[in-house]
Amino acid sequence: MTAAEKVALVASVWEDHGLAPALAAVELPKSTWYYHRRHKVSYADKYAPVRPLLEIIARDHPAYGILRTTVELRETYDLLINHKVVQRLLQLWDLALLRSAQAPKPSRIRQVIMAAGERANLVAQMTQVGLFQVAHTDFTELRFADGRRKAYLMPIIGHTCKMAYGWAVGAQANTALALEAWEMAKATFHKHDIAYEGLVMHHDQDPVYTGYRWTGQLLLKDKVLLSYALNGAKDNPEMESFNGRFKTEAHSLFLDAHDVAELRAVVAERMHYYNTERRHSSIGYLSPLTYIERVRSNFVLHKSKDYEP
Repeated sequence: MTAAEKVALVASVWEDHGLAPALAAVELPKSTWYYHRRHKVSYADKYAPVRPLLEIIARDHPAYGILRTTVELRETYDLLINHKVVQRLLQLWDLALLRSAQAPKPSRIRQVIMAAGERANLVAQMTQVGLFQVAHTDFTELRFADGRRKAYLMPIIGHTCKMAYGWAVGAQANTALALEAWEMAKATFHKHDIAYEGLVMHHDQDPVYTGYRWTGQLLLKDKVLLSYALNGAKDNPEMESFNGRFKTEAHSLFLDAHDVAELRAVVAERMHYYNTERRHSSIGYLSPLTYIERVRSNFVLHKSKDYEP
């Protein structure tokens, strides 16, 4: 490292770490430091050796901000430069424009969805949907504590039977909440002897549903088929209908909940009511559980008659 480069490095850190330690770290004599300070060069010239490195980082990591760029300089190139200096240099050399000009590539899942086009919506291509063939999900906001606070609900609803297989309530609409709802749904499947391998899970293209944790769990581990809405809520009317009806019917109960724990208790009670008591016009004014039992009973009866000697 040249004397000028050492001076530039010390100049970027001495205010935060002290002059003496900075000079000692790069083995730069005080006399050389003060000589260069007296013969001060322009800011751009002082940090000229850093420019090629900042350009590389801007091209390789276009989404990096000031702090990530500063860490990259330190960890990859062993250059300890204050983040304020990095910010000034990026502005000085218009490297912020270079960073923003290159948008990050879409994930592989999004690339597959884009390549599939209309075929990504598996439900739209189905002419008939079996009893446990399709499920829908989406996040929806719940207001509680007299409307002063909000949480998120993610239910998983059967397309034909209308049963709420699983749900989760939390402070954030994230992957952890989504997987919590899915684990509850799997427990429901086991309880009612429902095979979920090959199930079509339909939702929008929220980052959670295109992320690796969600797709890896459902698609790769649990062998569930993923279906994506191409036009937001318009392509998932079953879910929009459920969320709107569920929130309207229990609106006052949600407002009475003081915290998330109480809100979960209210949602649990309403989900139980929804599955076991509430009559649904689309399934002959039966509750989802009753509907499933009757369909299965009829199936068994018809099957036994077919095999009578």
